[in-house]
Amino acid sequence: MEFVSPEGLRLDGRRPLEMRQLRAEIGSISKADGSAVFEMGNTKVIAAVYGPREVENKSQQISDKALVRCEYTMANFSTGDRVRKPKGDRRSTEISMVIRQTMESCILLEKFPQSQIDIFVQVLQADGGTRSACINAATLALADAGIPMRDLVTSCSAGYLNSTPLLDLNYVEDSAGGPDVTVGLLPKMDKVTLLQPDVALPEIMQMDSKLPIDIFENVMQLAIEGCKAVAIYIREILLENTKQLEYRRGK
Repeated sequence: MEFVSPEGLRLDGRRPLEMRQLRAEIGSISKADGSAVFEMGNTKVIAAVYGPREVENKSQQISDKALVRCEYTMANFSTGDRVRKPKGDRRSTEISMVIRQTMESCILLEKFPQSQIDIFVQVLQADGGTRSACINAATLALADAGIPMRDLVTSCSAGYLNSTPLLDLNYVEDSAGGPDVTVGLLPKMDKVTLLQPDVALPEIMQMDSKLPIDIFENVMQLAIEGCKAVAIYIREILLENTKQLEYRRGK
């Protein structure tokens, strides 16, 4: 299958280095301490944050920092697939852990000892890049909750199809079987907090594998640039939200 046309266009009309359209909304769930909807093209995710609050299970309490819990789910209608996935399946558990660890890298946990922060993310519509969309939504929800962070953590994917590096894969590209990587970044600190290739790292290091190391580095750098673009957009959304709040208070 040809994923990039001779004219240099992808199946959805984008150029290889072009991201999908980003959309976001803050404060979607009134009962949550912080919430956000984040869209990357046709992928749509909602995130809600509760806390910091008292730890429910005292045996999990940490004396010098906050406990972070994360739950990732996919709405049954998100893919159009009639097969219902059981709650707590292996993939959901793994993605929940990835999101939790990524958010722990940016939250100033030491400011909230003996407390817990709960992050819930749900995929409403899936079209590739769901992990990245979840991390971006969670970042916005944490900011909406007023939880202090070292930096905004943002995420984006990139892949390699038809001998071409592609930024921000949709579902068709993501499921084509080519190598891809999802990156999480603290952009101001220029620190990578998540690096998830779809092939094992030892494979990447072998020059006869499907993704030689030099190409892997190019694809990874492309994903990092995507993260930086997402960070610019998220800062714009937060600034606009602050202006709206100030305007309402001034009324």
